[in-house]
Amino acid sequence: MTAAPAVLLAGLCTVDLIQRVDELPAAGEKVQSRAVSLVAGGPAANAAVAVAAVGGRPTLVTALGGHPLAALARAELEAFGVVVVDVLPERAEPPTVSAAVVRERDGERTVVSHNAAGMPVDVTFGDAYWAQAVASVGAVLVDGHHPALALAVVRAARGTGVPVVLDAGSWKPVLENLLPLVDVCACAASFRLPGHPGAEATERALHDLGVPVVTRTGGPRPVRWSHALRAECGEVAVPAVAARDTLGAGDVWHGVLAYGVACLGRVPAAAELPSLIRSANDVAALRVRHAGPRAWIGPMRGRAE
Repeated sequence: MTAAPAVLLAGLCTVDLIQRVDELPAAGEKVQSRAVSLVAGGPAANAAVAVAAVGGRPTLVTALGGHPLAALARAELEAFGVVVVDVLPERAEPPTVSAAVVRERDGERTVVSHNAAGMPVDVTFGDAYWAQAVASVGAVLVDGHHPALALAVVRAARGTGVPVVLDAGSWKPVLENLLPLVDVCACAASFRLPGHPGAEATERALHDLGVPVVTRTGGPRPVRWSHALRAECGEVAVPAVAARDTLGAGDVWHGVLAYGVACLGRVPAAAELPSLIRSANDVAALRVRHAGPRAWIGPMRGRAE
């Protein structure tokens, strides 16, 4: 029996406090929530859960530490099939906590997070460790929130021929060094390169930096893609659904895309991109139809069976 594709994801893991409300509060206003969740979050962590949900074998490399809140996040991820590797196990301070408010009627949300600020990660495991870590995976996904970690993992992946997917949610200084090593740059709607204010200008510049595949999500709008090696581009429509919770939907999309790349074990060809994107669109649409950070996983697994 063939083993499920493995994905190594390196980046941010937070503890998310999520409140569901009838209306987003105005400044100075107090509102009572309908429901509360306390779960692991962050781009790489949510993507890892998505990889597991669609049948992959995710390993999340992140910085958590020994605080009780870190233990909560680790236990929740492991319960959903994610192997967690902590590069800061001796850290005593709390992990990053993200506060989110989700509006009940349409899933719109506001998020306040410290991200990885104030949590320096000095990767001391050495090149041989990372080469071994990526040797048995089909793809790597990084979000750039822990710069030294991202660079160590991506350099190891390039050294062994493992395709690299970048979750490009926002510009970070480390991307100057990361982007030339990336195979698939998955851009959020608002992602721009410095000096390239337009979306299309950014996408052309990414190809000029050597990125073969660029995608751009835009919520309910079609996902754009372009392939530099074949000079081809296109769009893939997003399923029309009634959104109940948009929190983390982009992270889920990235996880499913990384899983699809891992199934190939190489940089996708232009002809393969619409199918990979359609799969990610379908799972992300399932995510936004369900209220709560993990409520979509049961229906996902039921559909797969």
